Amino acid sequence: MKKGILCLCVIASLAAQTGCYSTRPSRGGGQVAGTPGRQINAADIALPPGYRAEMVSSGLTFPAAATFDDKGNLYVVETGYSYGEVWKEPRLLKLDARGTKTTVATGGRNGPWTSIVYHQGAFYVSEGGALEGGKILMITPDGKQKALVTGLPSTGDHHTDHLVIRDGYIYFGQGTATNSGVVGPDNEAFGWLSRKQDFHDIPCRDIMLTGENFTSENVLTDAPDDVAVTGAFSPFGTPTKAGQVIKGRIPCSGAVMKIPLKGGDPELVAWGFRNPYGLAISPDGRIYVTDNSYDDRGSRPVWGTGDVLWELEEGKWYGFPDFAAGVSMTGKFRVPGKDEIKPLLQQYPGSPPKPVAVFAVHSSANGFDFSGNPAFGYAGSAFVAEFGDMSPGVGKVLAPVGFKVVRVDVKTGVIEDFAVNKGKKNGPASKLGRGGLERPLSVKFSPRGDALYIIDFGVLQMTEAGPKPLDGTGVVWKITKNKKP
Repeated sequence: MKKGILCLCVIASLAAQTGCYSTRPSRGGGQVAGTPGRQINAADIALPPGYRAEMVSSGLTFPAAATFDDKGNLYVVETGYSYGEVWKEPRLLKLDARGTKTTVATGGRNGPWTSIVYHQGAFYVSEGGALEGGKILMITPDGKQKALVTGLPSTGDHHTDHLVIRDGYIYFGQGTATNSGVVGPDNEAFGWLSRKQDFHDIPCRDIMLTGENFTSENVLTDAPDDVAVTGAFSPFGTPTKAGQVIKGRIPCSGAVMKIPLKGGDPELVAWGFRNPYGLAISPDGRIYVTDNSYDDRGSRPVWGTGDVLWELEEGKWYGFPDFAAGVSMTGKFRVPGKDEIKPLLQQYPGSPPKPVAVFAVHSSANGFDFSGNPAFGYAGSAFVAEFGDMSPGVGKVLAPVGFKVVRVDVKTGVIEDFAVNKGKKNGPASKLGRGGLERPLSVKFSPRGDALYIIDFGVLQMTEAGPKPLDGTGVVWKITKNKKP
């Protein structure tokens, strides 16, 4: 009898029906009692046979990405910002062979610095722009900075994301302002709505709305029982009508854009993403994108959509806000006990392409890189850092999701664990009481492709008050393959 009840619970949770799933509490990886510390032990990381892990540097605060200069020196950026409205100083750091840190450049209160690439004698950095709007910066080795583009629409939930350089252009991702196209009370919880009351998602091309509106608590007033009615791609408290056209413009939300290396106005590459966080170039020269999918929050919550790996196709529309992984959300992905999802767009700009791969729901598939050296193995595969769930704020999970590095065969879409914490249960090291991976945010192969560096953001606890990151818990790990005798 007990075994039957357990099976029913599992089935119910997977099917998103009422019953066991609805009544069981969320058990996300960041839901840790007290204030977790950080142990460091590379032996706690499970890898395929023949590979080994080692710690390169620790004590970092919110590290996000890494690059190498033309001499093989390793550099890392610290974001200077974390969800939970925690503000620090963004930094570009040089790490020597002992892991010692030297500051090359610092930023102001406009983080997060999300990405870094070294190219022809200079560093190129994505400045997320949570306060002033996103920027792409060029930083010389002596620390001098120049903004190549400013004013990117990144003062909402998502920011200016990873960049790559190809054929004289800087390609970069730009996230959306909202979860699913509608500004709501959840955006005040993110910290930005009260300071940017007119901000909303910006389409890249003209769109026509269905006139679907959403009634919510008016979080911008203290008046009891006050409500706000808000439509898609509009400021909080602004309703829309069927057939209403929202004009597109560049720069826009949920897009991959590009600028010349010398700087200039952004040009649209593709749009209809939710949060195109990671960009990487495959060994055969194609650009791929990781796209963070929808959450169970806000005025238009969505349930059960996994993050996506796309191949970037110029001019394509990828489906936001009415599709997930190329599938229409109309009548699907309903949060248990809540309303069916209805379309926001009356006409679609096109048919979304088929994704290369779909990751686990709430895994937060972020920065990635391709293996190009057969000596390391898996040449042509994408190695993707999964930051891990931020439940319950983004929706319920029954066990931690993510907190590892996975390998994706881009030809088949098959996803396999590559670096994951040892033990019978998945989760971050702080929850498991071990010393392995916490929250991998990106990866980077060495210039020769014989080592994979994992940029581990550190401890991020999910509390009743929201995300709570822990200073000085970031780590850079190095994965190598043992040489045959």
